[in-house]
Amino acid sequence: MTLNQVLSELRAAETAAGRPAGSVRLVAVSKGQSLEAIEEKVLLHAAELPSPVMLAENRGQELRDKVREAQTRSWPPVEWHFIGPLQRNKIKYLQQVSLIHTLEASWQVQAIAQAAEGWGRAPAALLQLHNGEEQKHGVAPEELKPLYHEAVEAGLDVRGLMVMAPYGDPDAARRVFAETARHAADLGLGELSMGMSDDFIQAVHEGATLVRIGRRLFL
Repeated sequence: MTLNQVLSELRAAETAAGRPAGSVRLVAVSKGQSLEAIEEKVLLHAAELPSPVMLAENRGQELRDKVREAQTRSWPPVEWHFIGPLQRNKIKYLQQVSLIHTLEASWQVQAIAQAAEGWGRAPAALLQLHNGEEQKHGVAPEELKPLYHEAVEAGLDVRGLMVMAPYGDPDAARRVFAETARHAADLGLGELSMGMSDDFIQAVHEGATLVRIGRRLFL
């Protein structure tokens, strides 16, 4: 599927949800893709996207290497996002990241804040809400507010929430997205990273501001 086709579906979902065109931004999940594939599938059509183009990675070393190589190419403005689990020994690779989607623990707050002192800047962050499934990452609902306040006190710019919905169940996905939107509203946060290739339509209806699309772009 082409970027234009994905964007057409996204705009149709916005219209069906009664939302303004462009209120939901696409994050191209570039993990595991070569720079050539990113250029072909996304950057050659960058005029269709707001600037900068948002690319998301889930492995620290792959992110580091792509950032370095991308700097040698004539790319349009790109903003790097991190969507993988945060590991202590990988945080050092996130210096060039604009937005971390997966903040879920106190130690991560402190580690990122400490690293940011050396970098001279701190990436913005989203708290990842646990979706209720066992062995999934995320913050339990009752722990959201304490972690949010800790992150703010540590100097981090927490902009909203991220969630991954249960796979293959559109009704369950919509419930999870709606719950996440309510928690974000309770905290006064406006950014909602919700929805991937199979469930972004439901996410748009429940208030997503960022949708993370990979497979449908790179097939």
